[in-house]
Amino acid sequence: FMAIIWFTMAFSYYGLGVRFPDMIKYLQQEEYESKVKVFHRERVERFHFNFSLENQIHREGEYINDKFINIEMKSVKFEDSLFEDCYFEDIKSTETMFENCTIRSTVFYNTDLYEEKFIDCKLENTTFLHNKRGCHLDIGEENDVLIYLVSFLGSLAVLPGNIISALFMEKIGRVKIIGLSMLISAGCTFFLFLSFSQAAIIAWQCLFCGVSVAAWNGIEVITVELYPASKRATAFGVLNALCKLAAILGSSIFASFVGVTKVVPILLSCAALVCGGLVALKLPETREKILL
Repeated sequence: FMAIIWFTMAFSYYGLGVRFPDMIKYLQQEEYESKVKVFHRERVERFHFNFSLENQIHREGEYINDKFINIEMKSVKFEDSLFEDCYFEDIKSTETMFENCTIRSTVFYNTDLYEEKFIDCKLENTTFLHNKRGCHLDIGEENDVLIYLVSFLGSLAVLPGNIISALFMEKIGRVKIIGLSMLISAGCTFFLFLSFSQAAIIAWQCLFCGVSVAAWNGIEVITVELYPASKRATAFGVLNALCKLAAILGSSIFASFVGVTKVVPILLSCAALVCGGLVALKLPETREKILL
């Protein structure tokens, strides 16, 4: 019974622990992509770009004798465009690329526009001077703070759960603490079907973490009290190994469904928690048991 409880709890807890931040990141990316600006067949001649370009797609454009100086390009894509007699200087780019473009008599000075950002492009009399050196990661960082905040709130939410479980562990009993906590956690995961915003996902994450930590506390206490001293260390080792295996499976499976469907992860975690909770209710109560 203990193996089933440890496995189902770890599978759901760690799987959802990975899924919550990934879902926030996916919703942010989806919202960002919905605001993309598309420019079609624009012709820009003798213009000085001194402002940043962000979240744009330029198709079949013509840029003649233009200057791009000291700007940032974030999530910008040029498709089937012509650059002639242009000058790029001190450019910082993130997720920016040129695809099927023709670039003639153009100079790139002190930029991080490397060759891999020019896909199927024709470079005619084009010069790259003093490319930026060092490790330039092509990632966005603005939304990272919220991702860390989500993880921090999830960790902070376990505090009231720890306090409540400590106060009622002796009064209610280990078995009821584990069973009720896992069943309530299953209900929290089921309500993720109604979560369509970042705030809702964060709220359910905090509630799930706060409730499920009570089950973890009960599981660890009852594991100590069920096994005699001669077998306790071995039992903890085996159960922790099983816990790690469940955590790896849950994290990989749940993460693979981000952006695909939320039905499978929710049903899997809900079923696992219900199964573990019902099994936990069949455990013997160890409140008054003397440790051997």
